[in-house]
Amino acid sequence: MELNRRTVIAGAAAAGIAATTLGGTAHATGGRKPVKTLFGKLADGTKVYSWSLENGGTRLKVLSWGGVVQSLEIPDRRGRYANVSAGFDNLEDYVAKTPYFGALIGRYGNRIGKGKFTLDGKNYQLSVNDGEQSLHGGTQGFDKRVWDVEPFVKGSDVGLHLYYTSVDGEMGYPGTLKTKVTYTLTRRGEWRIDYEATTDKATVVNLTSHVYFNLAGEGSGTIEDHELQIAASRYTPTDSGLIPTGELAKVGGTPFDFRKAKPIGRDIRVSHPQLVTAKGFDHNWVLDKGITARPEHVATLRDPASGRTLKIATNEPGLQFYSGNFLDGTLTGPSGRTYRQGDALCLETQHFPDSPNKPKFPSTVLRPGQTYRTTTIHTFGC
Repeated sequence: MELNRRTVIAGAAAAGIAATTLGGTAHATGGRKPVKTLFGKLADGTKVYSWSLENGGTRLKVLSWGGVVQSLEIPDRRGRYANVSAGFDNLEDYVAKTPYFGALIGRYGNRIGKGKFTLDGKNYQLSVNDGEQSLHGGTQGFDKRVWDVEPFVKGSDVGLHLYYTSVDGEMGYPGTLKTKVTYTLTRRGEWRIDYEATTDKATVVNLTSHVYFNLAGEGSGTIEDHELQIAASRYTPTDSGLIPTGELAKVGGTPFDFRKAKPIGRDIRVSHPQLVTAKGFDHNWVLDKGITARPEHVATLRDPASGRTLKIATNEPGLQFYSGNFLDGTLTGPSGRTYRQGDALCLETQHFPDSPNKPKFPSTVLRPGQTYRTTTIHTFGC
């Protein structure tokens, strides 16, 4: 019989189980004030800090560099902790090598075709950093900025407010965008992300989080045995540059059908043109629920071996599932093991890629006087 997470955490705490490579015991509830430590210095001497949070049996470490989730520890069905987020143990690798490990992404998550769009009759040329495309905000996106961090404890919740102001013209985007992202650990161990942004000039915005998950533990190997379910009947096929064609294709009868949970590896090597082009899954799923006022459950990820589960709720209309196709064995995580293709995956809640160039896609335009708001909640189980 599979135990629920609260039972596992309480049992582990009662037994005093040491359950993580970093040491310590499990805790059912009781958020403490986040702890700040120096993580490293940039070449110009700027200090980058690490913030450690714990609540409801979940442990989170966040960097002021890129708002990066440096580690995310949750227990398995036996109460044993593991870091389930890929990353590095040093700042130098995050600066020089990272494929967006754990980062906050902006101004625009995912790709904009040829780095161009037109807004209110004016053409804009963005920073291009992925062939002809602009990916995740360009060469110096939000993932490569130092964020101001403000810790908080509010009732039974504990968390961080992260602030960054992107000036008019940064990476080619119009308008000065003031961004606030809040990471919250609840007493139930949920990790909640609340995004907010305002602008002084019409612009486009699509913020997301780029955590690479492996529920068996960082550095443990392939995620192809993980089971994934996505509440989506359609997805957006892409061209050779991984830019959506504009079609909302049905998933039925294709490898992209995750309406019922299935192992990721079941269809990943099927000879489907979309899988061949992307070298695996790297697509946006059109969530059946659409845009909603409140976060709704849209995806479940489960590792059968450890029993760990991740449920994602969001009010966004899309979910990008990326199966770690471009991990190539050249990057080494805190475990000392290298990351190879398919050793971690991303589930990025978002508006659709290239929406500024696709009038039929939900709009990503933000205007003065409006506030961009979106929320994603990660609920862990075992």
